Amino acid sequence: QLVESGGGLVQPGDSLRLSCAASGGTFNNYATAWFRQASGKEREFVAGLSRPGGRTDYADSVKGRFTISRNSAKTTVYLQMNSLKPEDTAIYYCAAGELNLSTMVDLYDYLGQGTQVTVSS
Repeated sequence: QLVESGGGLVQPGDSLRLSCAASGGTFNNYATAWFRQASGKEREFVAGLSRPGGRTDYADSVKGRFTISRNSAKTTVYLQMNSLKPEDTAIYYCAAGELNLSTMVDLYDYLGQGTQVTVSS
């Protein structure tokens, strides 16, 4: 089970850090990723981290602003979001799977319940 936290209401230009905890396990053999879904839009890939090896991938819209990382115990995955924009407003979902890193959410084995991020002045 994946449990996300850290969402909230912030102003444009602010930062937030989302966390995704693996309940009862670790991400040791899993690729992990963040997806988001804005109201009325399709769910989209945001950032991903491969299985041990640590290769990362980012959507063009967040490159240079967002960073995905994992703690040393491999129990929590983070999404550091800087310079937030109103268009970043969405529900953010954590995903994990025994696969090579992918931008397709359906290929992941586990998906969290989501955390709302709202960027508004």
